[in-house]
Amino acid sequence: MLIAVDIGNTNIVLGFIEDEQVAATYRITTKSNHTSDEFGIMMLQFLQLKGFAPRDVHDVIITSVVPKVMHSFTAAIVKFLGITPMVVGPGIRTGMNIHIDDPRSLGADCLADCAGAYATYGGRTLVIDMGTATTYNYVDEHATITCGLITTGIRTAAEALTSMTAQLPEVEIRRPTSILAKDTKNAIQAGLYYDFLGGIERIITQFHREIPEDFQVVATGGLARILDTPLIDVIDPDLIFKGMLWIYRKNI
Repeated sequence: MLIAVDIGNTNIVLGFIEDEQVAATYRITTKSNHTSDEFGIMMLQFLQLKGFAPRDVHDVIITSVVPKVMHSFTAAIVKFLGITPMVVGPGIRTGMNIHIDDPRSLGADCLADCAGAYATYGGRTLVIDMGTATTYNYVDEHATITCGLITTGIRTAAEALTSMTAQLPEVEIRRPTSILAKDTKNAIQAGLYYDFLGGIERIITQFHREIPEDFQVVATGGLARILDTPLIDVIDPDLIFKGMLWIYRKNI
């Protein structure tokens, strides 16, 4: 089994890949003060939940946008699994071309998303990852990432709204039943949802206007499933793990 680890700003997501399929995924809150022992114990517990033992893990691959967590998490893998993980970054073959002004500025998570989209759905794909930030990256038919866009994630917008106001409460991020809200909680939920949805649809429309070829839209991330729009062709929650498997194959 291969364990793929995506260390993001909000969550660390582990994907257990068995027989080239994602068998299970688990989430850990990203905290820079977790020790390697804490991370290691959580990994062992997740393995046990699926009936796996440490000896069943033959390798680990990591993408990370949180450098502060990397040392302790990597140390946990070495200590508890006896494996030095592969880290997506400089020197790793990805099978992707990056044609932007500063290729090194592209996040490892975005790179893995794009690799997963190309490996699974082919080129001419707009890849949207809805996490702490919402990112858009375009992959052409030659496995080339040609452009991208970054904006606020819906949960980040919700946190900004409540932290910058005195009386607005925190709310669950979900799809509202109606935009005709009659109380504060539903008003915030509907406002966040439709503002976020409208922004996504407008950005996708603009990509279609400026890219002459037809393309498909693939979305991923924890909040992708709440959206209801015909402009997104595929929602793939395991996209990053498919990309990490693709990258892993290129390097073994």
